Amino acid sequence: MLAAYNGMEWIEEQMASILAQTEVDVTVYISIDPSTDGTEAWCATSAARNANVTVLPYAGSFGGASRNFFRLIRDVDFDGFDFVAFADQDDIWYLDKLQRAASQLERHQADAYSSNVTAFWPDGKTRLLDKAQPQVAWDFLFEAAGPGCTYVLSKRLVEPLKASMLCNWNALQNVSLHDWFCYAYARSHGYRWYIDPGPSMDYRQHERNQVGANTGLRPLITRYKTIHDGWWFSQVQLIARLVGQDSVPFVKSWFLLSRWQLFRLSLSAWHCRRRMRDKVFFLFVCWATVLIGNNG
Repeated sequence: MLAAYNGMEWIEEQMASILAQTEVDVTVYISIDPSTDGTEAWCATSAARNANVTVLPYAGSFGGASRNFFRLIRDVDFDGFDFVAFADQDDIWYLDKLQRAASQLERHQADAYSSNVTAFWPDGKTRLLDKAQPQVAWDFLFEAAGPGCTYVLSKRLVEPLKASMLCNWNALQNVSLHDWFCYAYARSHGYRWYIDPGPSMDYRQHERNQVGANTGLRPLITRYKTIHDGWWFSQVQLIARLVGQDSVPFVKSWFLLSRWQLFRLSLSAWHCRRRMRDKVFFLFVCWATVLIGNNG
């Protein structure tokens, strides 16, 4: 399932890497946010040339990748498929990406897969982005399982996920990150998720990334600003409600996000993020919000 928007600069290379996947049968469904660079025409031509490519009908403006992916999950019929994968328009998949995901899901008896990626920049720089730290008790309420473009979900998971989304469709439109929501739904409902330490794709970095590589000091500062503005905590509350975790005792203990509750939450930082740096940052954010508040 590929979400597209003004992607002519990269989509041809990405589609070639998807259609060249080895040892699997692939069908590509494309949903396009109205574009001005010829993306719709290129995708229509690709669908005309490839029987396994379908462009979904026009559905108005989505305004972001999350709503576009939610539309794909809603409108694609999954009968006859074993797995569902998300694809961005600007990456390059390794030829065994889907085959490796399917084999790892079987090997680990898991319901969902994500992986590390190799970020690459226009100047030729590359960097492995490691998202494969051990999962902890509550990480799914505070972060995704890695880039959503690496996600491969079993049909066993996708069908109840879709049903839950349809029941909460209006509220779901306020979720900014579809990958975070899907991970939270899976983990909160007892599905097993495997995070592969091996990279499965080249993750293109450019100025129009909605969410890019989180490397260096600048992304940390940007992330803190979104937290101070209230966006991040509001997303935590929304996702917790949507996946039915807001009545769980641990979540109830901090859900209103009062200063005292945030201090108590900070003491659980080691159970809320996977990576050590993020655990420390989580602790800092809670304490900073206790001391100076946020604008949300």
